[in-house]
Amino acid sequence: MHEVSMIADPAAAEASLDPLRRKILTALIEPGSASTIAVRLGIPRQRVNYHLKVLEQHGLIELVAERHRGNFIERVLQATSASYVISPGTLGPIQPDPGRAPDRLSARWLLALASRLVRDVGTLLSGAQQAGRPVATFAMDGHIRFASAADRAAFTGELSAAVTELVAKHHTAQQSGTAGTGKLNRLVIALHPAVPGTVDGPPSPTD
Repeated sequence: MHEVSMIADPAAAEASLDPLRRKILTALIEPGSASTIAVRLGIPRQRVNYHLKVLEQHGLIELVAERHRGNFIERVLQATSASYVISPGTLGPIQPDPGRAPDRLSARWLLALASRLVRDVGTLLSGAQQAGRPVATFAMDGHIRFASAADRAAFTGELSAAVTELVAKHHTAQQSGTAGTGKLNRLVIALHPAVPGTVDGPPSPTD
């Protein structure tokens, strides 16, 4: 079982959003059968079987064992991941596109960037899981308290300058007429107000 997987197929996304199927997926974080799920959720086994077939068809659960129970074989299934992320790419042409509104101070542009990040990293992760290899990534997460809007503006200015200097130092420029050398990476930096009640973990030194 993976820790997190991306759902890129619209039909699979639709299957995962059904309220009962979400309950079944949650129950199948640990291996279970149609009978055990039926007892746990208090619904008929035939109904559970129908939803299990849909979830298995879309790769959200998988067979992990078979057990002989009298005259029949009981199938033991488990979710393929402990959690799932639905790719914005499932929306097709109406998925967020940062290229449509490149305003660095716009919350909508930040949301579009985050959506592209989810889509791209999810795509890389799916390919890496199939190949049995990790994805080279780096991320930072923390919080900072500004005394004023002016302090916030000063911080973003200094951060932009520092990152620009680092990029200039480490970026390998593409030579004219060549495919370029080294592996191209995308850098995304975000700063936004914290949503009340969602800040977790130890505070940063700047808090």
